[in-house]
Amino acid sequence: MKDLHTNFNKVQALAPAAITDDTAQVCTVVDNQNYDAVEYVINIGVLADADATFTVLLEDSDDNVTFAAVADDFLLGTEALASFTFADDSQIKSLGYNGSKRYTRMTITPANNTGSAVFGVVAIQGNALHAPVTNN
Repeated sequence: MKDLHTNFNKVQALAPAAITDDTAQVCTVVDNQNYDAVEYVINIGVLADADATFTVLLEDSDDNVTFAAVADDFLLGTEALASFTFADDSQIKSLGYNGSKRYTRMTITPANNTGSAVFGVVAIQGNALHAPVTNN
């Protein structure tokens, strides 16, 4: 079996929390220097509101200041498939990036969320340019 453990890094982009309104949840900026791949993994817990929706947006930047929506050509999967609704309790969604910009960030924007929605996001950086990676 091949070694994955020392060839990737994980970044907590959005700590798991109960979201109780429609405030956009902007993830921590992920610096992809020294990695050739990044995959955002959304871990969805209980979504209490019966009509809530959660729209995913991935942005990138060369300078960590000016961010723009990632062109569809640089997405692995789609933002629509990574987005979720109240019916997606206890699911995992993901969205990959294969663009060339150094920085990325994900935003998840709830709508009609008056209940409690629990989710978090981890960014998995892969294809390390300098392995092995110390992966705690």
